[in-house]
Amino acid sequence: MLILLIVKTNYKLMKLKHFINLEWKQYFRSAYWQKSMAINVLLVLVALYFVVTFLALGIALYPILKDAFPDQDPLVIVNSYLFYWFLADVIMRFFFQKLPVMSVKPLLTLPIKRPKVVHYVLRKSSFSFFNILPLFAIIPFGVTLIINGYPLVSVVFWMVTIFIITLIINYLNFIIESISSETDLSYLPIIVFAGGLFAINYFNIISFSILTSNAVSSIYETPLLVVIPILILITLYVVNYKILKNKLYLDSSLKSKVQEVKASSLEWTRKFGDAAPFMQLDLKLIWRNKRPRSSVFILVIGLLYGLFFYPNPAYQDKPWMFAFVGIFVTGIFLINFGQFIPAWDSGYYKMLMSQNIKYKQYLKSKYTLMAVSVIILFILSIPYVYFGWKILLAHFAAAVYNIGINTHVMLLGGSFNRKKIDLNQRAAFNYQGTGAVQWLIGIPLMLLPLAIFGVCYYFFSFEIGCLVLTILGVIGIVFHQKLMNAITEKYLDSKYKMIQAFSQDN
Repeated sequence: MLILLIVKTNYKLMKLKHFINLEWKQYFRSAYWQKSMAINVLLVLVALYFVVTFLALGIALYPILKDAFPDQDPLVIVNSYLFYWFLADVIMRFFFQKLPVMSVKPLLTLPIKRPKVVHYVLRKSSFSFFNILPLFAIIPFGVTLIINGYPLVSVVFWMVTIFIITLIINYLNFIIESISSETDLSYLPIIVFAGGLFAINYFNIISFSILTSNAVSSIYETPLLVVIPILILITLYVVNYKILKNKLYLDSSLKSKVQEVKASSLEWTRKFGDAAPFMQLDLKLIWRNKRPRSSVFILVIGLLYGLFFYPNPAYQDKPWMFAFVGIFVTGIFLINFGQFIPAWDSGYYKMLMSQNIKYKQYLKSKYTLMAVSVIILFILSIPYVYFGWKILLAHFAAAVYNIGINTHVMLLGGSFNRKKIDLNQRAAFNYQGTGAVQWLIGIPLMLLPLAIFGVCYYFFSFEIGCLVLTILGVIGIVFHQKLMNAITEKYLDSKYKMIQAFSQDN
């Protein structure tokens, strides 16, 4: 019996080692790994910052609370705010944490049972940074409590309880994300869940902050009650297991809902000549897929962006900001759509490149779509003249600059894109397809025109700043063909690198 147990244990360890080895190879053999080094280093620095912050918080929290509230128990104060911590944790995880799903399709053809794969994925999520980070605050605070005479067993169970609740939130987040992925209104589940809990607590319909505090305090006083959060954790684990297992099939990606398609002839695009077929393809892609369609809704936010600045008296004496707002308002579609060219077509890029088409026509359609969007957004932003004619002038200069310069900047930046995009994922806080290119392109896209306008405004006048931006935009429009020829050559040089990169799951 003992020998059988040892054999089973060794077998499980071998399977675990095999999974880890596969993921390690997948990560370092990715076509984009080298280009992601800058992002990886940045993420490590950010992670270290949060680790140090939480560690400092855990060490300093007890003396700070003791000095600020000498008549109250610091542990009771901490417990009273746990509800808000947990609620913030849920929201942060929804936007930033993703289920660490490995590329399992190749494994499904091998003699590896699906339950083992699912268990590995779920257990791997327990070691997420979001789960480990709170420990840097919980453990130092718990040690401080023990040093100050709190019961050892009670404090240990308090720390265990907080960590268990953290894991509960971990698996709860995956369920919420699973629900949100089934609807175009991807924000709705988290808004209903988090907003509802906060509202109920805020209006004292049900005081979740008191309930949470009392529940954790009860476990502190009666450690055996820790079995309750453990049972909740197991329940959520089982629910996640069933959800993932039901989706873990080779043909799961082939299943689709049958629904009525509202087709449009898009005949008006024929006015744009040989770029029309590609424009039709882009417009259909935007309207029929979740991520690009979600980006369209961001246009409303971008168009209303000026309302954060123009009515504010603090910005009335800072007209140099008008150029920045103008670039953003008239170029919101250009920014959202352009930064992922040609990754939008990554799913069928290989097929597209095998056709007898001119690459310049392909890029021309992207340019035309972005330029037309700038014109439309400028027209829609004309009502901002209510806040002053300078705003309208700045928006006009920004629109011309966007058409003449930023469209070409976006197209040039696209030649460095090497990351595939899943069109069925939501757009908000989705960093799939994002690399160093998307971060670096912000310098010439936003900061350069702001710097140019700022210098002209400082040394000359507001009107001169607008004139310079307009002239630069006109120069870009005049030399459009030469710029497009150079950009096309860059794409042709990178054509096969992009085909190879888009063929991988980066």
